[in-house]
Amino acid sequence: MHDARLTAARVARLATVDPDGRPHLVPIVFALDGNTLYSAVDRKPKRSQTLRRIENARARPDVTILVDHYEDEWSRLWWIRVRGRARVLDDGEERERALGLLQEKYPQYRDEPPDGPVLAVDVTEAREWTASATQPTTPGPERIDRS
Repeated sequence: MHDARLTAARVARLATVDPDGRPHLVPIVFALDGNTLYSAVDRKPKRSQTLRRIENARARPDVTILVDHYEDEWSRLWWIRVRGRARVLDDGEERERALGLLQEKYPQYRDEPPDGPVLAVDVTEAREWTASATQPTTPGPERIDRS
């Protein structure tokens, strides 16, 4: 999967499902590698070392990620929503490769590399919308099946 807007985006929102079936939504930073999106648990202060997003993904791996762009000039609005299956990488080669990608994208991670698990989301579907036909994609929702 390659979309310049998605690759360049600095933040996304990750939705998982908690044990009670309720949506759990958090902002994340991420990097893409092919059809896999990676996000790490970093060293920023947390209430607990056991993060709900990670535990939710372990128990219920179907997740949704939203990247969007807002401006007061509404003809420039767009969003990309990806759905996929999450895997939690506690160690190993793929985790190290993902951390390298995140360090390339975010200078903050070069100084303080994440030390927690990495969430790997294997994208199975992407859907996007743009407000203007002059944007890189066609207007209106478009489904791209990645399964």
